[in-house]
Amino acid sequence: MSRIAVIRQDNNGDVLLTGPAVRRLSKYGSITFVCGPSGEPAARLLPDVERVVVVRADWIEGQPRRIVPAEIDEAVATLAAVGASEAFVFTSFHQSPLPTALLLRLAGVPRIHAISVDYPGSLLDTRCVVDDDIHEVERSLTLVTAAGYAPTAQDDAALALRALPDVDRLVERGRRFVAVQPGATVPARRWDPEKMRALVARIASNDTVVILGSSGETLLGNYVAGVSGAIDLTGKTTFAEFASLVARADALVVGNTSGIHVASATGTPVVAIFPPTITPVRFAPWHVPHVMLGDHAIACRGCRAKTCPVPGQPCIGTVTVDDVVSALCGLRGLAGAVPA
Repeated sequence: MSRIAVIRQDNNGDVLLTGPAVRRLSKYGSITFVCGPSGEPAARLLPDVERVVVVRADWIEGQPRRIVPAEIDEAVATLAAVGASEAFVFTSFHQSPLPTALLLRLAGVPRIHAISVDYPGSLLDTRCVVDDDIHEVERSLTLVTAAGYAPTAQDDAALALRALPDVDRLVERGRRFVAVQPGATVPARRWDPEKMRALVARIASNDTVVILGSSGETLLGNYVAGVSGAIDLTGKTTFAEFASLVARADALVVGNTSGIHVASATGTPVVAIFPPTITPVRFAPWHVPHVMLGDHAIACRGCRAKTCPVPGQPCIGTVTVDDVVSALCGLRGLAGAVPA
């Protein structure tokens, strides 16, 4: 059986979105997933991956370091040791696959496939060009098809995860709750913390709220929890435990961050307060009940800002606590479960 290298070197949510492409490719060979350090936890949850290899890509990392020749040499050696017969370099619309393709060529990989608007010279065997305004799942599947792996009648484009860990020590089994993920790696992709705090207090007056986030978001989680009685698990879970809690939630309230894609993989309804700094269609919840809140027709959409320069961030600043409560009630099918 051939060995296929699948490369996605950014964050956990982005890695999860390659799942359907990985599933199709796994029918033709064993999959080695090459990820960056920030995507490794998600890569280890993909069901069809045989092996995970970490190669840092400072041309993609949000907090890049200076390129060091010795680290590039090490990356080439790591990729060569995979022994792949071909490689798929999956990227978002704003990323170039060509630096990674160069490393793969130096590693001796004979066939390399990627989406690239730039002329790749001899770096790619399949150069695919797509419309930027398609979902990331469709983007990856389009490349797989272009490389000769056409869809079959049995193809399933759903996101999926491996078996998730028991989290009864964190939230007792059978307890219903709404999960809230207030943070995001980019400030412009999260809702106003004061509004999120007010929302949590509103829901917690009649229901259980579980607040989730990374270890770097503990102060935010503590602030959002306030004195509401919410269960603040920010920084207290692994990524797999985070996913397990999202799977058990009645619904998830979240900005534009990884929780959207975890919920899409677990079938959990999503209320996404989604700023159109990136066109929402590209990263919207996938095949799961959801409501997308925000002004997605605003003139400055697509700005890709990390911090909004406009006071109040009007694209999501107009979203109210009432808007989120209404969306939650509709998704949960429990009108009245959250105080109006």
